[in-house]
Amino acid sequence: DSLTPREEEVFIAVSSGASNTEIAQELFVSETTVKTHVGRLLHKLNARDRVQLAVLAYETGIVRPGHDRPRREYPSGG
Repeated sequence: DSLTPREEEVFIAVSSGASNTEIAQELFVSETTVKTHVGRLLHKLNARDRVQLAVLAYETGIVRPGHDRPRREYPSGG
């Protein structure tokens, strides 16, 4: 199975060490939604845990050492 764009965002965030709370805030979704995406990632990528997801992200080049993950920029409300 290929990853959805949202799963890719969660994959990158998890691989960069972000918590479920941090991911939820950044992506404007609930923590439950983040947990669902993480569960799907673990299943789709046949990973045991978040650490293995991070290893896969580095091995596949999705995340590179020394590079911050991209952050979404939103216009301020005022």
